[in-house]
Amino acid sequence: MAVALVLVLIVVGSVLFHVLSPWWSTPIASNWNYIDHTLVITFWITGTVFSAVVLFMAYCVYRFRHRDGASAAYEPESRKLESWLTGVTAVGVAALLAPGLIVWSQFVTVPKDATEVEVVAQQWQWSFRLPGKDGRLGTSNARFIGPDNPLGIDPHDPNGRDDVVVVATDLHLPVGKPVRVLLRSIDVIHDFYVPEFRAKMDMLPGTVTYFWFTPTRTGTFEVLCAELCGIGHAFMRGVVKVDNQQDYTAWLQQQSTFAQLSAPAKVGALAEPKTAMAP
Repeated sequence: MAVALVLVLIVVGSVLFHVLSPWWSTPIASNWNYIDHTLVITFWITGTVFSAVVLFMAYCVYRFRHRDGASAAYEPESRKLESWLTGVTAVGVAALLAPGLIVWSQFVTVPKDATEVEVVAQQWQWSFRLPGKDGRLGTSNARFIGPDNPLGIDPHDPNGRDDVVVVATDLHLPVGKPVRVLLRSIDVIHDFYVPEFRAKMDMLPGTVTYFWFTPTRTGTFEVLCAELCGIGHAFMRGVVKVDNQQDYTAWLQQQSTFAQLSAPAKVGALAEPKTAMAP
């Protein structure tokens, strides 16, 4: 009886924890309500199955407990029971997969008016690239990566000359405008994750992955790496700031373009003055 009661309390406690969890009060900073809806559907399906299985175990523990004079019934197999279990399991798996496939389609179907922003990961920092006045990002290649070109932007591509380069500092985005996020890694596997945006995607060396979202609330949001990427993984954090248009424009004007970062230094004005020789 005590074991059966404990199993029932586990179910009740799990349901109460889900309903009263502070996860529900997490601020949503994007238009992806459908992701939260999918999570709710998943919780309902898995929670129902979990509750049914544990309550059935509690019933079995109580109903078939040891009693003097009682004997167990042995039934090696039951085709009817196996058919029911197979059918119910198939329906449950389909119910879990279908919402995810629909959401994935929305996750990667980018609006035509979305602005491209590139996120570049490396051990253990985040860097970003935004299009310049031409509204287009230049091409990039790992063979161009160097001290003066940490993102590997193609110096021969004119579209990349005005690209805005933000290395190891905060990324700013304008509120209310869709953004297509291009994800690239230059060393190992990383994962770009902003919990409040409901945005998460692996970053694979040699491959460009992407997703999109529309920031709908100004504020500061933390970027995490959700893939173990080495000894400094826990410290690979960043910040995305969603600004109003005025603040975003002011921030953008303070950033350097790839052309400015790759320009040769002027040394003519740095020559030291000559000193007169003592008689």
